[in-house]
Amino acid sequence: MLNESIPNSPSTPGARTRHRRRPSDGTSEDSKQSEKNLLVNDRSKYKSMLIRAYSTIWMIGGFALIIYFGHLYITAMVVVIQVFMAKELFNLLRRAREDTRLPGFRLLNWHFFFTAMLFVYGRILSQRLVNTVTSDKFLYQPVSSLIKYHMVICYSLYIAGFMWFILTLKKKMYKYQFGQYAWTHMILIVVFTQSSFTVANIFEGIIWFLLPASLIVINDIAAYIFGFFFGRTPLIKLSPKKTWEGFIGASIMTIISAFFLANVMGRYQWLTCPRTDLSTGWLHCDPGPLFKPDYFTLPGWIPDWFPWKKISILPVQGHALCLGLFASIIAPFGGFFASGFKRAFKVKDFGDSIPGHGGITDRMDCQMVMAVFAYIYHQSFVVAQNISVDTILDQILMNLTIEEQATLYMKLGQILQQRMVG
Repeated sequence: MLNESIPNSPSTPGARTRHRRRPSDGTSEDSKQSEKNLLVNDRSKYKSMLIRAYSTIWMIGGFALIIYFGHLYITAMVVVIQVFMAKELFNLLRRAREDTRLPGFRLLNWHFFFTAMLFVYGRILSQRLVNTVTSDKFLYQPVSSLIKYHMVICYSLYIAGFMWFILTLKKKMYKYQFGQYAWTHMILIVVFTQSSFTVANIFEGIIWFLLPASLIVINDIAAYIFGFFFGRTPLIKLSPKKTWEGFIGASIMTIISAFFLANVMGRYQWLTCPRTDLSTGWLHCDPGPLFKPDYFTLPGWIPDWFPWKKISILPVQGHALCLGLFASIIAPFGGFFASGFKRAFKVKDFGDSIPGHGGITDRMDCQMVMAVFAYIYHQSFVVAQNISVDTILDQILMNLTIEEQATLYMKLGQILQQRMVG
């Protein structure tokens, strides 16, 4: 009788009946929650889709206009995006109560930001700046001095910021201040280390910026559409609305788009020619073997009504397939990383500057990963790994003064004359 009464009536007032949770309970609850979060089950999905589509049309239109204006305008766009990204990330850990006790502390973060900007863009654009400001112009000498002492200037600015930080330390605020200091440097690594590759890609030829960026946009839109209409299987817990159907459908669309977009873009010199200066004129150059079409005759079993008997394929389309493969499989992990980041800080979006999309950082998470890969791929498999006459001349003009260039000219002439006589 005692054993029968134990389950039904606790022997003491404070006793609790404990039920062992089955291992399958948590899995079923998580799966049900994931299914509720899918776009296909979202009741307000059509309204959010319209808002998102409206913003996307405006962004694509503005992006196309900036591409038409050329390299400098694209670089300016990248700089503006960097500033907005830094602002969103700075605000992520900002505490208004602590900031009121630290006047000027937010300004210190921007000091480090613009110092990093000066260092990165100075390294990338110095050669183009020398090519733009020639020796017969008034600005040649100050520009040459600025490039020569560029690292000293950037280091002095950084040390000034470091001393500024030490002098502003306050008692009972050390943890917050050092946390902000570390957070600022992490932002510089995340934003500048990756976006600097974007600017480098622009001046190697707009196609090496435009094609990877377009593939990320296509992949994002295709994943949204396929997930919107067909999404049933959750892909990853970090992003509850991502589905396998959207991921696979977007991958196929991205790879196909990469092949055809490269054929279209590769036929315009404005997009394929590298920019060696900072002017805004239209470019004309030898397209090179990558952008010269190879013609293939179609096999005889093709029907007579088919309009094309030959097809032309650019060699760059093979490289585009590699970019498309990365954009569809690896680059989305930048978005997954951003999703985990937002979950860690318990925020839905990094900002609200783009209706239906969130902040600038929400749109650039995959773009940053893609830009680094595009630069590394271009330098490893596209650029010829040799020293050209133009490269040597650029180094001479950038690093030697007029007197040193004249001395080099005389000595090189003597050496060539001796070899010819010999």
